[in-house]
Formats: sequence, structure tokens, C-alpha cells
Amino acid sequence: MFDPSPPPEDGCPFCEITSSFPPYDPLAPPATVAAGPQRAAAPAPASFVVLSTPAVIAFLDIMPLSAGHVLVCPRRHRPKLTDATPDEARALGEQVRVLSAAVARATGVDDWNVVQNNGAAAAQVVPHLHYHIIPRPEIRASGRLSSSFTMFGRGQREELDDDEGETLAAEIRKRVAEVMKEDGKTKVKAKL
Repeated sequence: MFDPSPPPEDGCPFCEITSSFPPYDPLAPPATVAAGPQRAAAPAPASFVVLSTPAVIAFLDIMPLSAGHVLVCPRRHRPKLTDATPDEARALGEQVRVLSAAVARATGVDDWNVVQNNGAAAAQVVPHLHYHIIPRPEIRASGRLSSSFTMFGRGQREELDDDEGETLAAEIRKRVAEVMKEDGKTKVKAKL
């Protein structure tokens, strides 16, 4: 049975997600990812997990800047990048690369940002280390490659639709397995 140790940090929404969803084999992903048996119910709002290993979990942003906006974080509560252990940092880096390729394939968007903020003054909203993988279709499609844009602008962001979220998450999980197999992965490290 999945044991979410250490316990989640009180009030941290990402700890709530990491403690709710047990790891699975990313080389043989499930069609749907449900909260583990230790939970009476999944966290609210709905979470759409795209990768869940013993060290790292990734899920769709519920207020995405674009379709396929993924958050990647360590399972353990680490407020900033400098709080991660070297092993956690390596695991995060490896999965950010895999997820970048998987998101590009799943969305058909070959341009994206990888963003990681540390602290409130640096625009970190949830104080749990995480990377954003943000597909950028509007820049590529506009043909204005030299135009500037606001990374986290004040524009309208729409909440992720549950049906669209589940469909996109399933496609990204499938693409994660594809990328890992192409990388020659045969198993994922059991525990950090």
C-alpha cells in the first residue's frame, strides 16, 4: 500500500496532491489516475496527474496559461529549489525533459517555456518547489516570433475543464511512456 511519507505540509495544495496519488509505472501508465485507497476522496479541485513516480509528481495546472500547462514537483515538501536534495533535483530535471517532449507531442506545440520561481518576490504562488511547462502556441501560430509577451500576464485564464483535463492527461501519460521507452528506460528507480 502507498505510504505518503513524510506527511503533507498543512495547507499546501501540492502536498495534498502528492499524498493523494500513489506512484505508478510511467512505462505502463493507467488510462485514468485516481486518488489512492488511503483517501476517502480526491483533492478538490480535481487533479489531472500526468506522471507519478516515487520522487516526482506532475499534473495539469487547473488555471492553465495554455492547453497542456503542466506543473512538476517533488513528492516531499520543498519550498524552493535550494531545499531539494541533489537526488530530488536530478529526478526533477530528468522528468522536466521527459515531460517537455511528452507535452509537445500531446499538444502538437513545439515551442514552450520551462519556468521555476523561488519565493513570493519571484512570483512563486504555491510555496512548494515546482516547474511549469507551458506550451506556447500563440507565439508560433502568430508568425511574430520577435514579438514580446508577458510570461504571467494579467490576461484572463480559464479554469481547466474536467473532461478536457482527463483526456489531455491520458494523452500526456501515453506520450511520457513513449519518450521513456525511446530513451531506453526499462524501469523507474523505486525510491529516493
